[in-house]
Amino acid sequence: MSHIGGIFVGMTDTPARLLTLLSLLQTPREWPGSELAERLGVSARTIRRDIDRLRDLGYPVEATMGAIGGYRLVAGQAMPPLLLDDEEAVAIAVGLRTAAGHAVDGIEEASVRALAKLLHVLPSRLRHRVGALNAATEPLLGSGGPTVDPDELAAIAMAVSNHERLRFRYQAADGSGTSRLVEPQRLVSTKRKWYLVAWDNERSDWRIFRVDRMRDSQLTGARFTPRELPAKDAAAYVASKLFERAPTYRAVATLHAPLDEIRRRMGGAKADLEVVDEHSCRLRTRADSLEWIGFRLAMLGCDFEVHEPPELAEYLRGLGRRVIRAAGEPEDVQLQS
Repeated sequence: MSHIGGIFVGMTDTPARLLTLLSLLQTPREWPGSELAERLGVSARTIRRDIDRLRDLGYPVEATMGAIGGYRLVAGQAMPPLLLDDEEAVAIAVGLRTAAGHAVDGIEEASVRALAKLLHVLPSRLRHRVGALNAATEPLLGSGGPTVDPDELAAIAMAVSNHERLRFRYQAADGSGTSRLVEPQRLVSTKRKWYLVAWDNERSDWRIFRVDRMRDSQLTGARFTPRELPAKDAAAYVASKLFERAPTYRAVATLHAPLDEIRRRMGGAKADLEVVDEHSCRLRTRADSLEWIGFRLAMLGCDFEVHEPPELAEYLRGLGRRVIRAAGEPEDVQLQS
């Protein structure tokens, strides 16, 4: 194992070793073969073979002889194609195309610039493949959503990476502002929003923060030991909290069809059903919208009675009136909930 730039790399991995060797040669100095071998944990013979591989790939590695001789990249020359295989090149291109869908200020333009640079340095074979992918796809972008300041996001990410307490100003949904001191755990991106999962030091509890509502994030320099999350991972924690915050309706209805028939019509979907008699059953369900519950009941293809909530019965009455008008039925048709 070797420690380069804060990252440990397994030197038995030839591609990783070549990239590490290349990063060393890019520094403005000459590297004796013996020092490179020691840094990478391999033999001097392996270093010579790796240097030959880099030259074969087009990297201008120069060797000087003598007691203070060594290897270095020739300065002032254009860099050759990137060390990317087909899958890596396509993955990067897809990532850059997708990046425009994330709510980070300026990332659309930055992604276009980065993609142009990628196409410029790729070998012609991969350039054609990635260019075809770029021309054939169109990302579905959100519109009008909140955006995140990239500097703010970078500061938060640094605090997460360094396990360093973070101080910032936070604007709540009602517009009120507070000052927060937290132990940042993870950043979570979902749709067009970014969330920070953190331990709030002053409230002694876990919190999630919308990053677009965070301002003036400052690293305090105070390190902390990461705590165990109250969920299997940060993404699961954010999903559970967002679900809790969503408006939820609990509905109870009697369905005039046998329980087994209702299960068949629901196609195996999980449902809380109980038998009322041989011709009917009772359904208890939850959803975040009355529309979805009404749609689910109507699609079962049987008569039903809504017991709760009253808002669902009122919604169905209004929907029924609209359906009857659309069908051209007389205005005096009576609807029952």
